[in-house]
Amino acid sequence: MQRLPIDLDYLSQTLVDLLKIASPTGYTDQVVHHVGQELERLGIPFELTRRGAIRADLQGRQRSPDRALVVHLDTTGAMVKALKENGRLEIVPIGHWSSRFAEGARVSIFTDHGCFRGTVLPLKASGHTFNEEVDQQPVAWSQVEVRVDAICNNRLDLARQGFNVGDFVAFDACPELVNGFINARHLDNKAGVATLLAAAAAVVHGGVELPVDCHLLFTISEETGSGASAVLHRDVAEMVSIDNATPAPGQNSRESGVTVAMMDSSGPFDYHLTHKLLGLCGEFEILHQRDVFRHYRCDSASAVEAGNDIRTALICFGVDGSHGYERTHLNALRSLAELLSLYVQSDPTFLRDRDELGALQGFPYQGDALERR
Repeated sequence: MQRLPIDLDYLSQTLVDLLKIASPTGYTDQVVHHVGQELERLGIPFELTRRGAIRADLQGRQRSPDRALVVHLDTTGAMVKALKENGRLEIVPIGHWSSRFAEGARVSIFTDHGCFRGTVLPLKASGHTFNEEVDQQPVAWSQVEVRVDAICNNRLDLARQGFNVGDFVAFDACPELVNGFINARHLDNKAGVATLLAAAAAVVHGGVELPVDCHLLFTISEETGSGASAVLHRDVAEMVSIDNATPAPGQNSRESGVTVAMMDSSGPFDYHLTHKLLGLCGEFEILHQRDVFRHYRCDSASAVEAGNDIRTALICFGVDGSHGYERTHLNALRSLAELLSLYVQSDPTFLRDRDELGALQGFPYQGDALERR
């Protein structure tokens, strides 16, 4: 194995390009085309599921027991719930996030006849009108509305312009790179996508031969729970999810290095695969830390819940203010890309995993050898 150089210029530009593309869950076709075209440019073959999840392939010396790396292309967003009598739009969230972070955002509303622009405002937005009442509103999606940039004074005006219940609402990412920090909405998980593409580019450009096939999976419905439930190859034995960690009080995640998740709300990740990744971090001196997430699930959960008997792990880049105005650092993305490029060069965690069923002989132990007694 070798620690491959990661092109940070490519990674950061790829991320900025991804952040320009609206992709709330359910409205992901454009970003699927974009990532597909980038895979074609890199010379990595891929296929699409019916709804647009991507399965790309890095060929290895052996086909099995093969592995997968998974990220999600979809982001949080909103949908029009009602056309209001005051000429504004009532919205509900796509994914789980707070309306606190929606207030003041510029948005695109995708109607059946074209795209409109608008701004999300609290119901009482003007201090000149409502005085201290602007600071007394509850935080709830029922307390915000979209002011559209069109002449709409009532519900009928909205209907005439082409607005409908069910229109998708995408929130501007507003990316800004400062001193290595990346500030934007939707780093979850556009930063993960850019990191996986950068790692794949390093493998391809380095001419590295992989021991087993590795599948790059790009899912389109992680934010609403189904994620990797229908995109896996049947013979995948182990899958590593790439997503954001949550630096915050009470958490061990940071905006630097790789955060290796030991457990999330769906339960512990595979002991052996997780410790293999930790071992690679230690052997190749990749800055890392461990964490446990209480209010969090990822593509691994949907894959297991769909009935896939696979080993799963989760490795992360730290994102401050997740599902809001997010921030991470390029150093975390580089560390994560380096770990991914090392993992795909490593031997399978267990060769016996090529078989769905096997004997007790050869099945691994956890922990120290003394535990075998």
